[in-house]
Parts: sequence; C-alpha cells; structure tokens
Amino acid sequence: MAFDTVIANGTVVTATDTYAADVAIEAGKIVAIGRSLPRENAGRVIEAGGKYVFPGGIDVHTHLDMPFGGTITSDDFETGTRAALFGGTTTLIDFAIQYKGQSLRTAFDTWMQKAAPKATSDYSFHCIITDLPDAQLEEMPALVRDGVSSFKLFMAYPGVLMLDDGSIFKAFRSAAQTGAMICMHAENGGAIDVIVKQALAEGKTAPKYHALTRPTTAEAEATARAIALAEMAGAPVYIVHLSCNDALEKVREARDRGLPVYAETCPQYLYLSIENFDVPGFEGAKYVFTPPLREKWHQEKLWQGLRNDHLQVVSTDHCPFCYKEQKELGMGDFTKIPNGGPGIEHRMSLVYSGGVAQGRFSLNRFVELVATTPAKLFGLYPRKGTIAVGSDADLVIFDPKRQHTISAKTHHMRVDYSMFEGIKVTGMPDVVLSRGRVVVEGGRFLGRAGQGEFLKRATYAGL
Repeated sequence: MAFDTVIANGTVVTATDTYAADVAIEAGKIVAIGRSLPRENAGRVIEAGGKYVFPGGIDVHTHLDMPFGGTITSDDFETGTRAALFGGTTTLIDFAIQYKGQSLRTAFDTWMQKAAPKATSDYSFHCIITDLPDAQLEEMPALVRDGVSSFKLFMAYPGVLMLDDGSIFKAFRSAAQTGAMICMHAENGGAIDVIVKQALAEGKTAPKYHALTRPTTAEAEATARAIALAEMAGAPVYIVHLSCNDALEKVREARDRGLPVYAETCPQYLYLSIENFDVPGFEGAKYVFTPPLREKWHQEKLWQGLRNDHLQVVSTDHCPFCYKEQKELGMGDFTKIPNGGPGIEHRMSLVYSGGVAQGRFSLNRFVELVATTPAKLFGLYPRKGTIAVGSDADLVIFDPKRQHTISAKTHHMRVDYSMFEGIKVTGMPDVVLSRGRVVVEGGRFLGRAGQGEFLKRATYAGL
C-alpha cells in the first residue's frame, strides 16, 4: 500500500477523541488512520512525535480586500490566507458585500473575482445584505443552492449597512424556508448614533470614545431582538463577534429554552480590554473595532461561555488597517477611524494558550471551537473540521510546548502593528497541510496564490 504522505506518531485530536495514531493521505484526502501504518512506500513521512495533530482551523469571520471608510483592508486574499495558514487556519469564510441597489449575485461575483486568483487556502463567503427589496429576497434561495448558505445582516451603522426590523424578519423567514443561516451584527445602531453625535458635540474625539459611545446594553438589546425575530420566523441565528456578558446572557437564556441560537467571540475580547485605550497620543486607534473593547471583567465571563457551550465558536473578525495612513484618517474624530483589527494569524495559538494551556477547557473543546463547530454550522462538515477517513487532509501538526511572543516584527499579516503585541502564547503550529499539501513548514510558506478552492456549502443542519 502506497500513500502520498503519512503523518507518523502524533496524537490525533478531534472534537470527541484524543488518541495516538498515524494519518495517511492520498490525493488530498485522509485515507487511513491507525497505529503503525505502512510507510515504506509513502511519498513523504512527517514525524509528529510529541505533537498534536489537529484538523485545520476554520475562521468564519474575516474581511479581506474590503472597502471601508474611504480605504481598503490591508490584507488581500493572498496575504490574508497566507497569514491564516501560518497560524493553522486552513479555511476562511469571508463576506461578499451587497451595496445598496445591487443584486446579491453581483456581490458574490465581485468577491469571487478578488479571491479566486489569490487565495492560498480554501474559502467561502457569507453574503452581506444591506438592501432587501423583494427582488433581492427572491435571490436568497438561488445563492443557497449555489453553496452560499449564510447571510450577514446589520443592526448597526444606520444609512450604510443597517436593515430595519421588517427586512431582518423577512430575511429570517427566507432562511427558515431554505436552510440558510443568518449571521447578525447585533448592536442598537439608532441609539448608538445619538450617543456618538452627543460625544462629538462635546468635543470628545479621542479613540477611546469609540468604546465609550457603544454601551454593552446596546449590544444586549440588539442580541435579544435578533433572537426574538429569529424565533418568530422559526429560523436559526448566529450572533457574530459577541463582546460582553450582557449579550452573552441573552444567548444563554435562549439556548436554555432550546432555541437554535449560536454565537462567536473573538480573541480580542478574550485578551484585550478598554484599558488598552490608555496609551499615549492617538495609539488607541489600533484598538478601534466594533463591538468595542469592554471592561476587563467581561473576559473571564467569555472564557466561561466558551467552556460551558454558551458560546460555540472563536473567529477573528480580521479586518486590518495599517496604523500609519489608514487608522490615522480618524485623527481628531474617532468616527473616521477605520473600524477593525488584525488577528487572522494568531487565533489558534491564543485560544489554545488561554483555553487549554491555562486549564480552562479540554483539547477536544478547543478543536470544537476553532474547527468542528464552525464546519457544522456553516455546511462544511465532515469535509472540513475533523480528522476522519474521507475528510480533506487539512491538518495542523501543533507543538503544545512551543512558546512565542506575538509581534508585528514577526507576523505575516500585511499590517504595521499587532493588537496582541508582546503577548506570550504557549502552543504553535509547526507544519500545516491544506488538502494534503504541506503549505507551512519550518517557518516557511510553501503554498502559492490561487491554490485555494471555493467551497460550496451545504445548508444548516443543526449541531
């Protein structure tokens, strides 16, 4: 028996099991898992003794090559997917934005043209809906049939991205009929707008006021409203980038009632707090993203939410803007600072280090949060998100003892600062495979632009 590749002597970790085994790969798929698989005819044997073998990570919330606030996110699909692979994330779901008056199909086609020639990892899209007349409502089922089985709606940013409750409810009803998932940015945009205008009128323009004008109550209220609209429509809902305990309580209550309500948080809310704004001059702009950073005590509540399955996923909301020239567009007015932060590369290590290495949850729960549940919720399982015969050979050989200090000097994202500068993590990917190809090894990138495949996703089938 000949295999293309055998990963030998590793500890295989899935969402449910941890065991010593070899993993054999043929034509980009996992074809055998077992002790002492034959190696003599293998094209390559990768030694994984003392290391974990994880399924490749899935980040379901990224913004690559995205126009925003008069500029464009600094990572395109080549640099962004490359940085993701360095961090052990082998699949991304990005966002195709429908602008007002546009068809949903145009949005999808536009983002495909950005991604197809450049992506080094596999990818898919959620479609952001900013305008939902009947014609676009009728387009939703067609996109679902073509493998775009999730849509993102905004309750924030009035006049730009925000939809009214009636349109949101219609989208939920369509999702209930077609098996789509609605991803919700839950903040009360109307109320926040009033608070922001008052702050600016009072001369409060520094970066920290971005956080101080977006209270946790605004996030909690919108989270509860999104859940209510989904419940009325009989549809599932996925709350994106949940940042605070107030909103977490709304999700927990809904899940306790048995509703199909899911939520993600992001590493920035687990590691950073509003205190990060207390830096000299304009540097607080590095921490301007939405929802904003919260008081430090929320961090432990979110970690507990991840452990207890009140939160199901950790994604990054990777939305990078360089400090020089991009973030500085908001000098003198926090509302003009491009919203977003860079994190695509560090998700796996940050979640492993803070979660597993610090004893907050198990190895299996880690895999669930960063790979398996994202795959299940967004129609990629079992092709992605697990280690099983027949699954894609997206694999991470992970050294649990390797330590690393995060820094802009060493990261691979195309951005001139790190939100996590100076944070020490325990646990790093050593070798990363995408559909059986070694794409990262020995600190070197071995992939190429355009090798990533667009993934047609199945409809929502529950967890």
